[in-house]
Amino acid sequence: MKHKDLNIISTSSPCEILHNDTICAISTPSGIGAIAIVRLTGEDSLEIVDKIFTPRKKGQRIKEQAHSTIQLGIINNFDEVLVSVFRAPHSFTGENIVEISCHGSQYIQQQIVQQLISNGCRLALPGEFTLRAFLNGKIDLSQAEAVADIIASKTETANRIAFQQMRGGFSTELGTLRNRMLDFISLIELELDFSEEDVEFADRNQLLLLIKEIIEHIQKLVDSFSLGNAIKNGIPVAIVGNTNTGKSTLLNRLINEERAIVSDFHGTTRDAIEEVMNIDGIIFRFIDTAGIRATEDKIEKIGISITFNKIKKASIVALVVEIFDDNSKITKEADEILKILDPQHQKLIILLNKTDLADDFEIEEKISKLKLPINKNDIIPISAKNNINIDKLISNLLNSVNNSTIGVNETIVSNLRHYEALTNALISLKRVETEIINGTSGDLLSQDIREALHFIGSITGDIFTDDILENIFKNFCIGK
Repeated sequence: MKHKDLNIISTSSPCEILHNDTICAISTPSGIGAIAIVRLTGEDSLEIVDKIFTPRKKGQRIKEQAHSTIQLGIINNFDEVLVSVFRAPHSFTGENIVEISCHGSQYIQQQIVQQLISNGCRLALPGEFTLRAFLNGKIDLSQAEAVADIIASKTETANRIAFQQMRGGFSTELGTLRNRMLDFISLIELELDFSEEDVEFADRNQLLLLIKEIIEHIQKLVDSFSLGNAIKNGIPVAIVGNTNTGKSTLLNRLINEERAIVSDFHGTTRDAIEEVMNIDGIIFRFIDTAGIRATEDKIEKIGISITFNKIKKASIVALVVEIFDDNSKITKEADEILKILDPQHQKLIILLNKTDLADDFEIEEKISKLKLPINKNDIIPISAKNNINIDKLISNLLNSVNNSTIGVNETIVSNLRHYEALTNALISLKRVETEIINGTSGDLLSQDIREALHFIGSITGDIFTDDILENIFKNFCIGK
């Protein structure tokens, strides 16, 4: 069993959760297809399949087959199938696994499952195959979560982040940090055993350097979450501005569909309209919002309130103004938005719309005279109606994500549970840093280092509870 007691923090026993029965499930999506796969895992998998399977070649019983072999045969005279055998411990779950590849008829799939259950199987719970892989030490908890992320990934970048985590890159990184801290906490706790002799085994200067290094490392992981979460769930881009500036026209142009109503009447958009688009492997969630203006209309007021909520939650805010708007008016609108943005995690883009009505000189003059605390490249002249410079806007959005900097082996945190654990570990480590500088006693140092180790260990599953496992695996597919 991989999950060992580190004698620093108590853990739940895997035996309290691990079941010794044999489970089965359909692993392919519901519906009709060419083929489907029914999986079993557990000690009795081979024997149970033998009860309903007749091999094409006589005498080749499943329980006698070697690891990684496939047999052709009949399931109780209603389908011809292929049966793949993966023997413990060299399987995904660490137990005996059998996969039955049958034709995709829903009737056939259900019949196979029913017959397996009649002969001793239990229907698997969501994620139970992956849960058993974790409990049997085949993968750690962060790798198990990466399995779900790979299944749910919709873009190349999301897949790349999840695959890196599933390969164990994140776990290895955290394991190295954790082991280095364990070395020091062992020395500090040894000091406590000799407290009366006033000895010091752990060099405080070396410990301070180590803690600073680990803080810097974890801070980088924490900071990567805003990008990782956006890539995983889609980068929210709030399209905001006054009424009739062309926000809805811009949304329709970006998604190449007449999604939002376009009208000359002010206040047409009363609610937020959201559309998702995949651009070069990045999911963007474009949100057309109600125009910001003074109004007595109760429904429009609610829409404007929603607009400001969307601004607060967006990664990128695209403020749409008209090219001939007064500079002071544009500056005032931009300043109001910048006041509620987090400059570290949010970005403002100014879109000077309706440039089809202006010449090049007027456009250049407008940009040169706008005095805003943003990069000049983030002021983009466009015409949503005539598709002018929409390509520049898209390039700006992609550059904002900075996708090219995500290396093949770079760790990007995209899981909220991991982010929260790393944030808590960072708080503990910063206390340790302060305590070392102030010459705090070893028992307090030990306590805060233990706390940091606990949070880091909870990510990989060196420390876990039944509640954590239940919360993670309940969102998995049945059959995975």
